[in-house]
Amino acid sequence: MRRSLIFIIGCFLLQSATAQDVQETKDSTVLSNGQVRLVVDHTSGKLSYYFKNGVQLLNTTAYVEDVHAGYLGTADFSEHHIATAPVQGTLGKGLSVQVEHTDTRRTVSLIQHIILYENQPFLLISVEAVTGKAPGALPETRNISPLAVSSKVQGRVIIPGTEPRILDVPFDNDNWVKVLTQAWPAAGAKAASGVSYEFSALYDNNTFAGLVAGSITHDTWKTGIAYHTALAKGELDTFNIYGGAATADNKALPPAYGGLDGTHDHAPHGTLQGGRIQSPVIYLAASADTRQDFVNYGNVNVKQSGRLEWKGYAPFYWNSFGVEGVLGYEKVMMPPGVAKVSDLIATLDNFNKYAKPVLSIDSYDQNIYTTDLLASLGKYAKKRNQELGFYFIPFAVWTWKNNMDQTKLNGTSTLLRDVVLKGSDGQPIAYKDGDWGAFAIDPTHPAVKEYIIGQLKKAKAINASFIKIDFLTAGSLESVTRYDKNVRTGMQAYNQGMKMLKSLMDSIMGPDIFITMAISPMFPHQYAHTRFVSTDVYSHLRDDQPGFPGWGSTESSLATGSHMWWMQGTLWPYTNLDVAIMKHFQKNPDLSEQEIKVRLYAMMVMGSILGDGSDLRDKVAAERAKRYLNNPELCAFFSQPKVFTPLRMADGETMDQQLSFYLKGDTTMLALFNFATQKEFRETIHMKDIGLADGRYELKDLLTGQSLGQVSRGQQSISLAVPVKDAILVKCIPLGD
Repeated sequence: MRRSLIFIIGCFLLQSATAQDVQETKDSTVLSNGQVRLVVDHTSGKLSYYFKNGVQLLNTTAYVEDVHAGYLGTADFSEHHIATAPVQGTLGKGLSVQVEHTDTRRTVSLIQHIILYENQPFLLISVEAVTGKAPGALPETRNISPLAVSSKVQGRVIIPGTEPRILDVPFDNDNWVKVLTQAWPAAGAKAASGVSYEFSALYDNNTFAGLVAGSITHDTWKTGIAYHTALAKGELDTFNIYGGAATADNKALPPAYGGLDGTHDHAPHGTLQGGRIQSPVIYLAASADTRQDFVNYGNVNVKQSGRLEWKGYAPFYWNSFGVEGVLGYEKVMMPPGVAKVSDLIATLDNFNKYAKPVLSIDSYDQNIYTTDLLASLGKYAKKRNQELGFYFIPFAVWTWKNNMDQTKLNGTSTLLRDVVLKGSDGQPIAYKDGDWGAFAIDPTHPAVKEYIIGQLKKAKAINASFIKIDFLTAGSLESVTRYDKNVRTGMQAYNQGMKMLKSLMDSIMGPDIFITMAISPMFPHQYAHTRFVSTDVYSHLRDDQPGFPGWGSTESSLATGSHMWWMQGTLWPYTNLDVAIMKHFQKNPDLSEQEIKVRLYAMMVMGSILGDGSDLRDKVAAERAKRYLNNPELCAFFSQPKVFTPLRMADGETMDQQLSFYLKGDTTMLALFNFATQKEFRETIHMKDIGLADGRYELKDLLTGQSLGQVSRGQQSISLAVPVKDAILVKCIPLGD
């Protein structure tokens, strides 16, 4: 399998020289572009990166763990050959560096590829394992790294600043697992370590300067980033970016520390074998602002894989899950109830002003709602200028554990036992374990394609315009068996399955169907219009509120979102922070109006589409819907939502997060959130940090229009205060002279 880095990004050789500088000495080759200096040691083959912002990656190596030859690092080879060539492609002009590591005794050689771009703070790196000089089996691996830092070979990562942090990201958005922002431990304390998936960041919490690293290829490998802090503050002695991450859930560990944040695999990562095996391609950036580096990371992913666009206004929708429950077995929202909700929604003139509202009936793949019932709902909604949404699970089946040998995959003649994925023990993989559980099914199996076609024909029959797909991670699980023998890894199967799903959707339903992903890996991103930022959100303020489940709060979702905001406008046109709730979610306690306001502000800040999950037959919920869901300012914003940029992100694991964001525009907006229960949040925002020119401005509360003060000419900052358990969203309205 040969997919060189230069091929992947669509570059071609230039005949003319570029602005990058190359200097050769006896001991090393030094390459620089004004943003980063790369030093290749001729003797050891190690690479060191010195970024302009002070970040250093010293004595890095690459490696492959070959099934036959064992672990081979670039420093283990005797010969290191360096070649450079100018390139140009969609990311601009650059300089390609190839470092080939060979040894007459080795059956495998390694070739590192690095591209430095003119006037860019990021570079792209990868490594290939190729057939070596000694005779032996073709390279085969499930663990390959284009960049590894290890103290065993004098490797070190140095991050400048007084408050260094590590961003540790779960593989998917399941199980309500938050991102971690790990601080360097105090002297004498246990070192911080872990694995982040697909991307990570090392940054100073005061300045946002630091390093962003992440994969930009997501069709073969699951990418892990393993780290371990050193004794000195701001240093790592382990930083290993590798293709081949496959981790089982460990119930003995906390959720974000190996308990539930991994890939949920029941088998090792699949191997790749061939004359050339390519690692993931890694984006590596270090600048004065990691927020911009993340935006660039999103954009580079889009240039690599594309993305879906959406014409017209963003969808407004109502979803039944907040009322009905997981399976709908209580039949709370059967057609008569949904019709009454439809009637109420039809009275909300601002909610109806932009896109046609969508009625999305959740979890009905369990045959609680028949096609005929859904079609009747669709006809009823159409009379009120509304549309219908459809929900299904492409790559998992909920069933009784002991039914594998008797139950057929819905809409097919194939038994479940023949399509389920299997773990290392040869048994079906229970993606969600229990006597009644969700079992992962093979995206490459023809019966799964047949099942998906049946679901999409059902969606077509009810004229659905909005599709929610769920539990997608199941399709990415590693398996010891698979129908398509050419598919060797879980990510290959998942990418193939998602590509097939989108193609079928286009052919059966047409291209203008809005697709939102619920539980899913973040990558590949290009098959949907939006994705849940976190798992289901129930709209209570904090996870520790009495009477509520210990998950699904606005705080936990926005704490995660404060590090994921850059996805909106890059990977997807919008995000999805799940629905707002006007009174209570299912059988949870009632919410206060203050909690509803905070929830809606959080959705705005994330650039989310607007959804509601309330039982609008309830008088209180209906009254609040008229006040909040029909607010002209909110509806105008959600018709074309834009993401806010964080000024203060979530830090640590406390629920007492105090967060601030801004949205630059003709009328700049500020949003502040205080999830603390005891301490007021006072924030001073400098005009230069939010791009406001010197002048006079009036500060107005978004919902009420109440004046909160004015900014005078020459004033350099804005001071705002937020009471406990509250949020404010402020418009900065320019005033004439």
